Amino acid sequence: MVNVAVIGIGWWGQTIIDVLATSATLKVVKGVKRNPASVSEFAASRGVEVISDYGTVLRDPNVHAVILCTPHSQHTEQIIAAARAGKHVFCEKPLTLTRADAVRAATEIEAAQRVLAVGHERRFEPPILELMRAIRAGELGTPLQVEGNFSQDKFLAMAADNWRLSPAEAPAGPLTATGIHVLDLAIGVFGEAESVCASVKQLGSHLRNGDTLAALVAFKRGGHALITAILATPFDGRFAVYGSKGWIEVRDKAHPSAPQGWTLTKVLSGERRSTTEFPPVSGVAANLEAFAAAVEGRSPYPVSHAEMIANIAALEAVVESARTGAKVSVA
Repeated sequence: MVNVAVIGIGWWGQTIIDVLATSATLKVVKGVKRNPASVSEFAASRGVEVISDYGTVLRDPNVHAVILCTPHSQHTEQIIAAARAGKHVFCEKPLTLTRADAVRAATEIEAAQRVLAVGHERRFEPPILELMRAIRAGELGTPLQVEGNFSQDKFLAMAADNWRLSPAEAPAGPLTATGIHVLDLAIGVFGEAESVCASVKQLGSHLRNGDTLAALVAFKRGGHALITAILATPFDGRFAVYGSKGWIEVRDKAHPSAPQGWTLTKVLSGERRSTTEFPPVSGVAANLEAFAAAVEGRSPYPVSHAEMIANIAALEAVVESARTGAKVSVA
């Protein structure tokens, strides 16, 4: 059993605690919240002790790993502190906000011989796993282009001062909320990005940081990704890969917070279109279980540090391109 502390008991931290309530491999033994009294009722109902000091958790020998559900700008130093304390780290996305910080974090984790995982649960969804298998098996031929969209309107109900809406914590509007997931999947297909052209607009909401993102990403191995993310429209989720021998599209039936499963459509050259329905499964739980397996030495975590860093390098370029309106080379 891997004992974990959840750092940041807000909306998503509470979701993580509930997801792990039935886990046979991960046990939440502590939580950290700047004001523990604000979550006292929730903590008591889940039997989790919540304290205010991250350092106390890092000194606790009963805590094997930390799960970071904190503002994005805090991730780097929190990962480094955990690594130096000998703790494994599961960090919610984005891992960091700059490539340099992602390299720093990964370097410290490697030096400590700890496991680093990141909250890109979409990689662990069954239809995405099937799509990636088909690519690796050569069924689609040479991957040519990715098209992806992850849009929702849940942030419209957030208070204007919520950190998830601040330019410092969430640059380029929808990017860190939803667009980063599509960008991560594109990197899973193509590897390192080469250049980015991106635009963010405030078109249909009060969200001052922008509510509509469009990005064209070119990759070093060839291929493009067309990525859209919107925070002012009802939920839509789609990820498609087009190859020289066929294409696959995965569509969500509902928002991941209340999943109804997915539809995978596949067309290979010379064959009829086929459709496969996938029932709902928690990608969040699957990702956390993969983290536990890596901590216990049963199997490596399936996302490499190189891919994590490549994702943040592309994120940084999207932010800069959206800010300047220019094409930006990826570091």
